[in-house]
Amino acid sequence: MPRALFICSRNRLRSPTAEQIFADWPGVESDSAGLAADAEVQLSAEQVQWAELIFVMERVHQRRLQQRFGSLLKGRRVICLGIPDDYQYMQPELVELLQRKAGAYLR
Repeated sequence: MPRALFICSRNRLRSPTAEQIFADWPGVESDSAGLAADAEVQLSAEQVQWAELIFVMERVHQRRLQQRFGSLLKGRRVICLGIPDDYQYMQPELVELLQRKAGAYLR
């Protein structure tokens, strides 16, 4: 069962949407967090260690993740989805993008 971690900046719109969507996918465990100091759920080392697949929304998130948790990323696949901060929580267009982009790795 793949363990998928979704990361954005503040863990308010994109990554919680992804966590919610993939929580309902058979055979997938999902979690989400943010990298900003004011994130709803700030990314922890435990979450990084738990994850097998780590999805970041933008390249900047990938760089910050590497800077903060680089030593913990060995053996974990980090995938940049290229989804800008232009969507609301559970917005249908965001749901479709996430299913198409991240779903390809979780089938």
